[in-house]
Amino acid sequence: MTAHTTTDATLSETEIVERAERALSDIARVRQSVGTVIFGQESVVEQSLIAILAGGHGLLVGVPGLAKTKLVETLGGALGLDGRRIQFTPDLMPSDIVGTEVMDQDETGRRSFRYVKGPVFAQLLMADEINRASPRTQSALLQSMQEYHVTVAGERHDLPRPFHVLATQNPLEQEGTYPLPEAQLDRFLMQIDVFYPDLEAERRILLETTGGPSSDRVEAVMTPERLIEIQSLVRRLPVADSVVEAILNLVRSARPGSGHKEAESHIAWGPGPRASQALMTCVRARALYDGRLSPSTDDVIALAEPILQHRMALNFAARAEGMSVRDVIAALKRDIA
Repeated sequence: MTAHTTTDATLSETEIVERAERALSDIARVRQSVGTVIFGQESVVEQSLIAILAGGHGLLVGVPGLAKTKLVETLGGALGLDGRRIQFTPDLMPSDIVGTEVMDQDETGRRSFRYVKGPVFAQLLMADEINRASPRTQSALLQSMQEYHVTVAGERHDLPRPFHVLATQNPLEQEGTYPLPEAQLDRFLMQIDVFYPDLEAERRILLETTGGPSSDRVEAVMTPERLIEIQSLVRRLPVADSVVEAILNLVRSARPGSGHKEAESHIAWGPGPRASQALMTCVRARALYDGRLSPSTDDVIALAEPILQHRMALNFAARAEGMSVRDVIAALKRDIA
């Protein structure tokens, strides 16, 4: 069996293993730190951290009151990142995000323009209720996510590194919202569904958050520089041919015209190569998150839904049958299991 890796000539296999083992320890400490504030929601924490370790952005979808904002704040604190929050509203302008130029006047009366950076200049940006802003404002943020810089008055301003966006979206209340277009949704590495906590987690929430004063801040157990090192390491981990084939088979079978019965019957349009790239990176990150040095087909199956569901759409027949995108992905996963 052969494996694919992006290892450069200066890094031996032994060095990769040594670096990976150190990374496993660092990631374990981040998980433990986040767990002191966020109770339950293991899959949400896992997928959010995987998105960051893979160097991408995440879209958190869930009803209000499920600690989405608290999760982002906690992740930023544990990772030692400079975090900012933007509450998206219909009257939010692009300049409110990327910044603007203001006119200054010195003592001699001479006037000049000075650029004032917007809140997008952060290492971890919380974009709260992103679908409440106008398409123009959404585009300003999503362009920053893709290009990692902003242009104001013809001048380029690079964003800090690392730069990650975790946006939230309420799936229920759609009045007065501007749903993200499919091309912009594709900029998110994963769509992370946030569900209600289980019984034990909710019991712990009740007992630990409604009594006396409790600390809801976490200690930084990682630095931005260390996170960048781990992100670079993730891309160097080897991937077996069987995992590569599983990724290709899954993504290609989700497209109309692929010959797959489920796709032909229920899918209007499917994921492009960016989905394959996302899976290739995220399976590596999930393996490292889980304490392994190489991903498996199980990682592909586990990440299929969060990576594919916002990159495909059902046709009329599927909607008439009451099917969901999750149902179709579940059928596609069975073929690679």
